[in-house]
Amino acid sequence: MINKHLSFTVFVSGMTTLAIELSASRLLGSVFGTSNLVWASIIGLILIYLTLGYFLGGHVSDRYPTEKHFYTIIAWGAFFSGIVPFISKPVLRLAADAFDSLQIGVLLGSFTAVMVLLIIPVTLLGMVSPYAIRLSIKDSRIAGKVSGRIYAISTLGSFLGTFLPVLVTIPLIGTTLTFLTFGSILLITAFIGLGKSTGWKSAVRYLWLFLVLIILGILWGNGVIKKSEGQVYEKESSYNYIQVLEIDGYTYLRLNEGQGIHSIYHPNQIAFNGAWMQVLAAPFFNKYPFNVEDVESVAIIGLAGGTIARQATEVFGPIPISGFEIDPEIIRVGEEYFGMTMSNLTPLAEDGRWGLEHSNQLFSMICIDAYRPPYIPWHLTTKEFFQIVFDHLTNDGVVTVNVGRSPGDRRLIDDLTLTMNSIFPSVYIMDVPDTFNSIIYATIQPTSLTNIYQNYLELSESGKLSSILDSAITRTINNIQPLPRTGVVFTDDLAPVEWITNRMVLSYVLTSDFKDLQ
Repeated sequence: MINKHLSFTVFVSGMTTLAIELSASRLLGSVFGTSNLVWASIIGLILIYLTLGYFLGGHVSDRYPTEKHFYTIIAWGAFFSGIVPFISKPVLRLAADAFDSLQIGVLLGSFTAVMVLLIIPVTLLGMVSPYAIRLSIKDSRIAGKVSGRIYAISTLGSFLGTFLPVLVTIPLIGTTLTFLTFGSILLITAFIGLGKSTGWKSAVRYLWLFLVLIILGILWGNGVIKKSEGQVYEKESSYNYIQVLEIDGYTYLRLNEGQGIHSIYHPNQIAFNGAWMQVLAAPFFNKYPFNVEDVESVAIIGLAGGTIARQATEVFGPIPISGFEIDPEIIRVGEEYFGMTMSNLTPLAEDGRWGLEHSNQLFSMICIDAYRPPYIPWHLTTKEFFQIVFDHLTNDGVVTVNVGRSPGDRRLIDDLTLTMNSIFPSVYIMDVPDTFNSIIYATIQPTSLTNIYQNYLELSESGKLSSILDSAITRTINNIQPLPRTGVVFTDDLAPVEWITNRMVLSYVLTSDFKDLQ
């Protein structure tokens, strides 16, 4: 028979271990992003720490097979779990400044330092299961049964710890207080265990650990995550760290590590040059003659703060626009800070692929701008996805994709172009000047480059060419790139987008040209 409180302790320990892992990704995500490289580092190192904990737990439990030592280890593990974000805050702020100025040495050093901070709490929590098994086995004939129950209880706790931080605590109270909350719950559990096993007078000696966590929570639990110039708002949602900056009258939306500007707003300006504006040229790749009023509806996958939606409304009028944005908090921020209040815009808090596939509408233009720099979600790059896009376009519909590149490395653009060309008859590429972005256009009908020249001249002569549309089409024409001759067609079964992007990023970081930028 397994001690009930010991079983509960194993459950809470498993819950806390997974909560730390998920919270660590958010702790680091606001500075280092949520790339596969970051996730691999977090998961890999935590597994190493747990391995060390399992080894030490088995060794120490044989030497000190008492509940006093068991609950003492858990108490310290809980305490160190709770203080991780407070110790890491100055390191992360240093890293945030380094990321803004791309000081790679400082950045990598800060990342390493934060990951080292996790070694103590995770290793101590890794000791729990083997220690609990040692204490619970009274009869070697049921050792397997006892071990199975302990690991089952721990795994059930881990299951709960997977969902609570992401869906409940981080959106409600933030990452710092999430660490503090789970650490405190585990610490209280250990304190009760100490009281029951060694007497309450002995347990009181550890009460100061809980008091320290309470004081830290009161004094610094709700502190700012970043202190960027012009920062007016920050929020941790279920999906992102969201940051709004106001600089020289312009409002900027940054997410996670902040290396990409996802939206920009100015009350008296609509043209911001960047990749957003270039999607406006897409419909005019259609066969001549094609006019502004021929664009009847737009879908945007990756709505963010609504920059593309506002520009499309300016050029094409108050046509229906469906904006897919998976993060409802970003939609709220767009409405509050980015003028995203157009009556013709319908924001939809849905995953773009799922939302588009289940929509019964057809669109004149579908814009895909769902970056998590430097990554495009892989499920928005495949042949199957572009078939969904094709099926939701009108007979003269077009699609645009914003995609990243680095100097001399166009593999992602090449592969994505060939993938789109497997569904669409005509595909075009333009490089956005002074950026690492390219826009890929594809038309549902066979077209040629001559069409955009003809449509541009017609718009100009008819007086329907607004200044923002003139700039978008002109830049597109002047920066058209040749189509790739080789590449890979992405499918739902095989789409190595992250692998290509990882190689692109690492190659760029290690080049001498990049070092010259420092």
